[in-house]
Amino acid sequence: MTDLIEPNAIPVADPPGWQPDPNHPRRRPPWIKVRAPQGENYERVYQLMRGQTLHTVCEEAQCPNIGECWGRGTATFLMMGDTCTRSCGFCDIKTGRPSPLDWAEPNRIAEVVRALGLRHVVITSVNRDERADGGAPIFAMVIKRIRQLQPGCSIEVLIPDFKGNKAALKIVMDAQPEILNHNVETVPRLFKKVQPQDHYEWAMVTLENAKQMDPLVLTKSGIMVGLGETLDEVVDVMRDLADRGVDILTVGQYLQPSKKHLPVERFYLPEEFDRIQEIGRELGFKWVESGPLVRSSYRADQQARALSKLNFLR
Repeated sequence: MTDLIEPNAIPVADPPGWQPDPNHPRRRPPWIKVRAPQGENYERVYQLMRGQTLHTVCEEAQCPNIGECWGRGTATFLMMGDTCTRSCGFCDIKTGRPSPLDWAEPNRIAEVVRALGLRHVVITSVNRDERADGGAPIFAMVIKRIRQLQPGCSIEVLIPDFKGNKAALKIVMDAQPEILNHNVETVPRLFKKVQPQDHYEWAMVTLENAKQMDPLVLTKSGIMVGLGETLDEVVDVMRDLADRGVDILTVGQYLQPSKKHLPVERFYLPEEFDRIQEIGRELGFKWVESGPLVRSSYRADQQARALSKLNFLR
């Protein structure tokens, strides 16, 4: 049991009125609502993405914040195609054999970053386990190209675990991103259910090695809740991340993309997310973003600006 909270301080039962439905994704509570994406900036980002034949995790993962983020002129770019070599039970990105890497993709992304005038950009990718390096050189290329075309733009990379491959991680770290992000996603007990081809140890060693390779880099990780974990398990993961020097933590509600994906076991209450944020601050994270609709890249630009004022960015 954690010593940071009182027993039963956070409710563990579902909110009244929400019952499991084995045939349909669970009905969402009223605090999980978003506006339909629209607006001039949203359309501008959409047209730029289509014009450059780029993918975004905002679209592929059906992010609920796409309207808000694209409306601010920000997006999370998804590299190395739209097909992943892993089959996680929570993710709506398709699984299969991916196409060969597109070595011109980093330049196209950098061109869009410049066209949008971004001050902060998030770059992620599908898993490319068919490659020994996991596609790490593409990350290094896009970091360097963005620096050439959009000087002063801080860069956050949300990377795969590269199966714990230290040499692949070093390729990314040598390009010196401001923020190195890798999501642990869930608690160790649920790894085989939630992300069967991943390992908790790979996630932890990736974050630990990144900080060792470059003590100036901001490291970041994220957790989903509502998949059947206990609060104590969540706090244990938070402790593990804090022990490895992770600076930024995001915690959000898992939402079932379709009937074929893992069901939502429980919807957390807004006040539960507030308490998780308090616990994160007590554990020493420099920034904790915790809420029902929080995703890994949510308000990433605000995090970067705030932390840069504290001189954590280069």
